[in-house]
Amino acid sequence: MSATAPEPSGASGASGASDAHPRFAEALRELGLGELLPRVRRFPDQTRTAAEAAAAIGCDLSQICKSLIFAADGVPILVLMDGASRVDLELVRRELGAEKVTRAKADVVRQTTGYAIGGVPPFGHATRTRVLADRSLLDHDEVWAAAGTPYAVFPMAPKTLIAHAGGTLVDVREPAK
Repeated sequence: MSATAPEPSGASGASGASDAHPRFAEALRELGLGELLPRVRRFPDQTRTAAEAAAAIGCDLSQICKSLIFAADGVPILVLMDGASRVDLELVRRELGAEKVTRAKADVVRQTTGYAIGGVPPFGHATRTRVLADRSLLDHDEVWAAAGTPYAVFPMAPKTLIAHAGGTLVDVREPAK
């Protein structure tokens, strides 16, 4: 943790309230992960992008877990990717055996997940989608992901995060240039 990182507001104490989006907080409780709620960190400035989140947390960009919605032949899919990498759509297309993979529009993201772009958590979505998780996430003992809002994040071991998301481990990141 960086000594210069701004102080997050932290979780609200005895009331059981959390800085996570209420729907995501409920999903954590339903999954038996309520102990994570006090670890959710809310920041005064948005953490919509991986770079913003890494700067606020004081971690490496690759320790951010991006939750990205794509459409494979029109069907929404979730790709979990480290914050320092980009998704290679051709690799996703091949992995799924799809004809075409595109980035989903904002309304599709909200309808599929129940959350706005920039705050999509890796699980606890409105609908069940296929999940691909890039192996690069396993390079760290802990990663940070959105907690349902563009201002809140939570830490989790990547293997645990991928398991709760129902993700399949794949190699879908663009090669380094």
